[in-house]
Amino acid sequence: QVQLVESGGGLVQPGGSLRLSCAASGFTLDYYAIGWFRQAPGKEREGVSCISSSDGSTYYADSVKGRFTISRDNAKNTVYLQMNSLKPEDTAVYYCAADPRDWAVQAMCVIMGLTGSWGQGTQVTVSS
Repeated sequence: QVQLVESGGGLVQPGGSLRLSCAASGFTLDYYAIGWFRQAPGKEREGVSCISSSDGSTYYADSVKGRFTISRDNAKNTVYLQMNSLKPEDTAVYYCAADPRDWAVQAMCVIMGLTGSWGQGTQVTVSS
């Protein structure tokens, strides 16, 4: 069964850090673009960061640029989202998605946002 499972969320104070994991089962992440998305209560799901399958190029939303880092560990079949300097506005459920197309990474972020098959996600709460 093809599945992505998000983990690593939690409650953190403003300025703190978390590392989210997106683990794949049933397929190999090496050949997929991967994206992280989030949805806050009452808001639409938004693309946070994506990484391409071929050259590892990355895309970040302006709101997280310089604070978040996406990376992939193909040996562990996992993609990570390192989140530093967290802000209350980062509070949301975070999801990951995968797509086998090898297009420009920003385009892939848009495509995955529209076509992604969403799992349970992982809750991130930034609060003092």
